[in-house]
Amino acid sequence: MAFDVVIRGGTVVDGTGAPPVRADIGIKGERITAVGDIPQSADASVKTVNAAGLHVSPGFIDVHSHADAALLNDGQHVSGIRQGVTTEIISPDGLTLAPLSAENYRMYRWYLSGILGFAPENLDMSSIEASRKNYHHKTSCNVATFAGHGPIRLEAAGMNDVPLTGDRLTAAKNLLRESFEQGAVGFATGLSYYPNSWSDTEELCALMEVAREFDRPMSIHLRNHNGDRAFGGGGVPEAIEIARRTGTELHFEHYRTSTRNAGLVERLMEPIDRAKSEGVDITLETYPYPVGSSFPQAFFPGYFHEGGPEQMLDTLNDSKKRTELISRMSEISYTTPEGNVWTHIGEGGDKDFEGWLFEDVAGEWGVSVEEMMCRMMAETSLACGMRVAPPGNISQWRQVEEDIMQLMARPDYMVGSDSIPVGGMPHPRAYGCFARMVGRLRRRHGYPLEQVVQRMTENPAKRFNLTGRGVITEGNFADLVIFDERNINDRSTFEDPAVHPEGVPYVLVNGKIAVENDAVTGILAGKAIP
Repeated sequence: MAFDVVIRGGTVVDGTGAPPVRADIGIKGERITAVGDIPQSADASVKTVNAAGLHVSPGFIDVHSHADAALLNDGQHVSGIRQGVTTEIISPDGLTLAPLSAENYRMYRWYLSGILGFAPENLDMSSIEASRKNYHHKTSCNVATFAGHGPIRLEAAGMNDVPLTGDRLTAAKNLLRESFEQGAVGFATGLSYYPNSWSDTEELCALMEVAREFDRPMSIHLRNHNGDRAFGGGGVPEAIEIARRTGTELHFEHYRTSTRNAGLVERLMEPIDRAKSEGVDITLETYPYPVGSSFPQAFFPGYFHEGGPEQMLDTLNDSKKRTELISRMSEISYTTPEGNVWTHIGEGGDKDFEGWLFEDVAGEWGVSVEEMMCRMMAETSLACGMRVAPPGNISQWRQVEEDIMQLMARPDYMVGSDSIPVGGMPHPRAYGCFARMVGRLRRRHGYPLEQVVQRMTENPAKRFNLTGRGVITEGNFADLVIFDERNINDRSTFEDPAVHPEGVPYVLVNGKIAVENDAVTGILAGKAIP
């Protein structure tokens, strides 16, 4: 049998959870054509990769990536591919750039600039099909996409706090149906963000009736805005109720303990396990860090977002309106801005403040933290982002990590980095999430390599219907990671985040070598999938 690439002498972790075995892997074109003992060939055209002493696994699948714009600006996507991420699922939280009319694309591109950065201005993002063309064979990794609640609601009702009923609901359902027909792998919503949070439980149920037609899950960032519109006040009860009423699959985004409930895994999972015992189909994801990252819009109540960025800036630049806005921040149950760090300060702002704690910038300016945040948003025209500062209590931090690995031992978990690869001081998860999980934390807590790999590969491929991926077997696509299981390690930290991991010398995407000898090759073999 003729091969284009042969990976020799590696220990194969096939993604199913089976114990590792020594085997060669033969690749022809985009696919794996042999797994086993492959005889040496005299054909000089065959590319041979020596994997002796290394492990070979399916490429990692990131089920929660905010690289929507980053991939459009630089398809090499070094932060992800160097970790072994061969498939990025974009548009989590319902925050994305398609399907949108040209006018709505320009507006929402601006609105989301603090979390996504600025995508190219004049792209055709009018449908999922059009969006997919902007990624296909233009990225180092494969790209799958959710149908995002934000764009669908924008197209149906604009950036307005109005219910989706009648013609508006019909338009939203038709657009969602079209998105599934064109390849969206699920429906994603984030109920801390707008226009998503203007919805109520009834609207979400109506949209998930469409998802049921296509057997697609809902990926949900739980509600902490407008809880009065939600079953059970929002959160876990609302999410489970939607799945129960509609008979659809449910996927919880970044569901883990934090410093507030470290060590209480059983309490965290009690409502999930109860719902699962009653027949609700639930999966979940996590990332291996004690704190998260977002953008400042999440701190403000719904009225502030109406009309979009121009009206928001009018409020921020008017002292009386700004004072009222700050006074109404307590209307939502989101966290307070204290304890956050600027990760991204766009044009118009002082980039030297990237990496500064909010309280320190406020002290420098002699204003309150809330006033400082509003001023920074105004100066950058909303193009600013932040993350939570890590806990000073290392014992607490380590307990959260122990909890995360305990969650990863469950068969219903997978990994979503929640990567935001934007700004000069991004959250380190953008560069280190997968290496941290399969490296230092797996080794520290003694979990089987094959179990951790299965959560990163087969689980997401099954949940999001990524056919032919997530398992090393003949006929599947050759998305592969070759790594040193004893030495793979993340090197990105909160104070020095944009550092690539070590111990991942080779990555292949659709049979092409994207990383060779720890360096990117420049080959853009990624596809828009499935």
